[in-house]
Amino acid sequence: MREEYDFSQSVKNPYFKQLSKPITIDLEVDVIEYFEEMAEDTDIPYKALISLYLKDCVQVQRRVSAAQLF
Repeated sequence: MREEYDFSQSVKNPYFKQLSKPITIDLEVDVIEYFEEMAEDTDIPYKALISLYLKDCVQVQRRVSAAQLF
């Protein structure tokens, strides 16, 4: 491994803004507590766990039925 690296010719990632987008979302307390407990067990931040779960939903195209909402 080098002692020094030259980043003077480096360029910013042009896809950075597409990687994630900050949003505000209201979640029920029990949902947050669930992911916080899981975060303690896995040493993964709870926000990252929520993101991973949602990404999994997208990949398997999981749908929520109206009956599950109430």
